[in-house]
Amino acid sequence: MPPSTLLSPSELSYLHSSLSLDPPIRPDARSPTTFRPLVAETDLLPTTNGSARLCFADGSEAIVGVKAEVERTAGASNTSNNLRSHGDDGDGDMKMHSTEEDMDEERRRQARGQGQDSWIEVTIDMPGFGRDDDGVVVFLAQMLQEGLVADGGLRDRLWIGWGWHWRIYVDILLLTAPNSYPLPLLSLTTHLALLATRLPAPISRIDEDPLFNDDWDAAEPLYPSSDSAQTSKPPFTLLVISVGDNIFFDPSREELAVADAVCAVTVSTIEAPVSSGKRREGTRKLKLLSLRTIDPPARLAAAASTTEGEDDQGAWRPARGGMKRAVVGKMVKMVLEAGGVGEEVMTGLEGFRGE
Repeated sequence: MPPSTLLSPSELSYLHSSLSLDPPIRPDARSPTTFRPLVAETDLLPTTNGSARLCFADGSEAIVGVKAEVERTAGASNTSNNLRSHGDDGDGDMKMHSTEEDMDEERRRQARGQGQDSWIEVTIDMPGFGRDDDGVVVFLAQMLQEGLVADGGLRDRLWIGWGWHWRIYVDILLLTAPNSYPLPLLSLTTHLALLATRLPAPISRIDEDPLFNDDWDAAEPLYPSSDSAQTSKPPFTLLVISVGDNIFFDPSREELAVADAVCAVTVSTIEAPVSSGKRREGTRKLKLLSLRTIDPPARLAAAASTTEGEDDQGAWRPARGGMKRAVVGKMVKMVLEAGGVGEEVMTGLEGFRGE
């Protein structure tokens, strides 16, 4: 968990009042939807299929490596009935594809709905948490994996052919002690690593044992670029807080300390190719994958205030109770709407993509 803030109760009360204003005043003068600067790079680990490093302005830094290996699918059978239902022309002959494009299209068509959640494995290593089964580490890993498996497109991309699939291992290392809640840092780094992930190009048919091109330059990206037929992107999670009637993105440690409510919003994007004059242009649409509420730090500790019945306006009194539906709806709308925060984040992350 992020370290507790060193602000006094009076300072917390002042910060809460500043964030509740209309317009609100953030400590670093950002607007409610402005993110702190970050530095990122991809393809930095030579022995992985994809990797990324991301560093926030507060010094928090994470690195993610993605490894892939071929596995036999449990329970899969290569029977003649299976082949007939998916590739037989009815006369006992398998359909042959004259070009690599035809084979790729057939592979994508057959892969729809074939993926399994167990083909994706996420592990997190955080300084100060020596055990992998620590509650904080397990919770963060589960939240990240929840978004990856909710995006069914990633599972289907791991299907190779009848009886074979890719298993990917997403290994996340937090290099520094977290100065704030680390979920957005880990999620955005994972997003960039998956964008940079490449898999060996298959040269076998889907009904054969898998064979791959050993030329790494011919490797295929797990998430093709926007001018390809498949143009969805990996999911990412944003941390959103509310203070009074105001919504804030990318909260700092001090802002989290006075938050009335905290939400983790996981979204993905799908672009539907639209034919135009010379090239296809994608119409981007964001979709909500998951929404989780997180107890703000103020609710996890006793309020540092005066005794009950006393009136001290300078004392910090954290909010109690649940989150209003209207607040949740406003958060989701700001993320998903056209030209909203989610689209701005996606556009910014695309600039770091390794090609």
